[in-house]
Amino acid sequence: MTTAPRARFSVRIGMSQAVDEAPYDGVPEHLLGPLREWVGSNFSDHSPAAMTLCLQLRITVRSNPLSQLMGRNGWELLDIVDAVLGYEDEEGWDCRDDGTLARLLDIAGSAYQVNERGDGLEERITPAVRDAVSQAVADAEAEPSAGSAAEHLSTAWRAAYGLHPDPVRAYSEAIKAVECAAHSVIQPNHGRATLGTMLGEIGNARAKFTTAVSTPAGGDPIAPMEVMMRALWDGQTSRHGKQTGTVPETLEAARAGVHLAATLVQWFTCGAVVRAP
Repeated sequence: MTTAPRARFSVRIGMSQAVDEAPYDGVPEHLLGPLREWVGSNFSDHSPAAMTLCLQLRITVRSNPLSQLMGRNGWELLDIVDAVLGYEDEEGWDCRDDGTLARLLDIAGSAYQVNERGDGLEERITPAVRDAVSQAVADAEAEPSAGSAAEHLSTAWRAAYGLHPDPVRAYSEAIKAVECAAHSVIQPNHGRATLGTMLGEIGNARAKFTTAVSTPAGGDPIAPMEVMMRALWDGQTSRHGKQTGTVPETLEAARAGVHLAATLVQWFTCGAVVRAP
């Protein structure tokens, strides 16, 4: 979480106006030098790893490859920082953050943070939201019947909140995560089940299923789950091609889809949705 800054002295005594402390996009001037120094701290001069990263990022090396990495700014520098975090050589040596970069970004008020694994950047979000998705991933990993739900949900998260978001992939992976988690409950004998066929199954035989959510007498216990699944399925605008132009999911829609999927994955993996006895 970004540290709440102490009000400046001049503001406290009424000599100046408060400064907007909203997270900074890109690389603000006050963060430029520290980020460059952090990049340089990971390599020695003429390091083969520095040359490898220059080649991967298509940076022309005219002299020292490390100086080429450290000389960048703006989004190019953030790309380099992200690539450094994700670097690993053939012998297993890597540049995962030890907490130094995370603290630097936090103190500087950056709109970005080091991801949970320490191997890349992502947009800064509320820790409680991030923790909820992480818990859903952990629950899915611990439940064999959920298949690869955890992997798909993790991929969806990175595609939605990584340094270079991919909304279409994020939404698609979110749907796959729910399909994996729900398969053994909704259509265990359907080898090619999709979220669409599962919704059909629920609509045709809703008495087969129940949820842990308490409902009034005569109510429909499966309705909350069905509504969430339907919203996720119907919200995918890029699923099929047609005569009119395909409409890719927006970043906002993709992120909403990821959080909706996380809730559904957790419901299915923790036993909140089961077949009725």
